[in-house]
Amino acid sequence: MKEIILAGGCFWGVEAYFQRLNGVIKTAVGYTDGVSENPTYKEVCSGTTNHAEACKIIYDENIITLKKILEHFFRIIDPTSLNRQGHDIGTQYRTGIYYKTAEDKKTAERFILAEAGKYSRPIVVDVKKESRFWDAEEYHQNYLIKNPQGYCHVDLNLIKEEEIKPHLDLEKILESN
Repeated sequence: MKEIILAGGCFWGVEAYFQRLNGVIKTAVGYTDGVSENPTYKEVCSGTTNHAEACKIIYDENIITLKKILEHFFRIIDPTSLNRQGHDIGTQYRTGIYYKTAEDKKTAERFILAEAGKYSRPIVVDVKKESRFWDAEEYHQNYLIKNPQGYCHVDLNLIKEEEIKPHLDLEKILESN
C-alpha cells in the first residue's frame, strides 16, 4: 500500500471523490502543512495555524498509480486558483500534493510540468514533503456519506463508471474507515 496526501479545497468533497475510486483502500480527512500541533477545525478556519484541509489516501498501486490519482485530482480542482476552490476561500483551501518518497515527488513534479501547457495561468499546486497530518474531528470523517445532502464543491459525477470500485458500498466504507 502507498499513501499520498492531497489538499484540494474543502476536504469533504476530495474524500468523497477518492473513496469511490477503484484501488483506493482508505481515506481520512485532516490538516497538514501548518505550524501548530493537533489543530481544531475552528483554529484552521481562523487562518492562524496555516494548515490546509487535506485528504490522506491509502491506495494499492497495483490497481491505481500515483499518476492516475493525480489525473483525478486535477479533474476536481482548479490548479491555477490560489487559496480558493469553488466557493471556499482562504489559505486552508489551497491545493497541494504532500508526498512521502523522492519517487513520488518526481512523479508529482513531472505530472505538473506536463499539465502546465493545458492552462493559460500558472499552476499553483504546492508539491511538498509530507509534514505531520492531523486527523480532523470525527464528524468530518466520511462527511458526505453521513450527510449526502452536504455541501460539496467537487463534482462526483466526474468519475467514469469503469473507475468506480466494483460493488461500491458506501456503508462498507464507513465501517472500514
